[in-house]
Amino acid sequence: MFRVRAAVACAAAFAALAGLVAAGEPNGIDQWAIDHLMPGAAPGAGKQTFAGAVIPFWHVHWHGVVHVVSEVVTVPASFTPATVLVALACTRLDGRFVVAAAYVAGNLIEIVTKWALTRPALTVSSFDNSYPSGHTIRAVLVAAVVGAAWPRLRPLAIAWLAAAIAFIEIGGFHVPSDIAGGLLLAAALLATTWPSWSFEPASSRRPSPASRPCARAR
Repeated sequence: MFRVRAAVACAAAFAALAGLVAAGEPNGIDQWAIDHLMPGAAPGAGKQTFAGAVIPFWHVHWHGVVHVVSEVVTVPASFTPATVLVALACTRLDGRFVVAAAYVAGNLIEIVTKWALTRPALTVSSFDNSYPSGHTIRAVLVAAVVGAAWPRLRPLAIAWLAAAIAFIEIGGFHVPSDIAGGLLLAAALLATTWPSWSFEPASSRRPSPASRPCARAR
């Protein structure tokens, strides 16, 4: 019951924030972040193309150390690398189909929301239709599925997730409201499907030869 309430609360907060973004309510905070907290933002950056969304580093205009580090740190959260990582991890989980469905749902909701929602203009046109942050959604889901499939990598996955979310903003990929929306949507998906994410790899639960019933003596 707690998971259901958490999922509903996160989904409702995601929808409410979408309404606020459409009305321009977070624009003051978002514009301040553009001016002061995004040293890696590309001057005059335009909207991302389809090729740029699916091919890492496609048409990236490298500028400055912060931008280079941001691109490298966040690349596992871009669509194609994230999809490959989730697919590999799913082969190790009993709940692979539910996990895969959550990942697909997150990406579809991102696409539909960006298509439907246009915020009042900020000084960077690429943020007109950038809610929610797909990078943030995928970063959370990738970290969760990697931690579930390979428990020894959980500390590394958590550390990478924290760095990726920080560099999504520092690198100029998304404003704070986009990132908040991505976190809320990812949280709703995780709360809805958590038992499937927390399963141990199937191979770890197979009975050992010593525990199998012995053959009847002849």
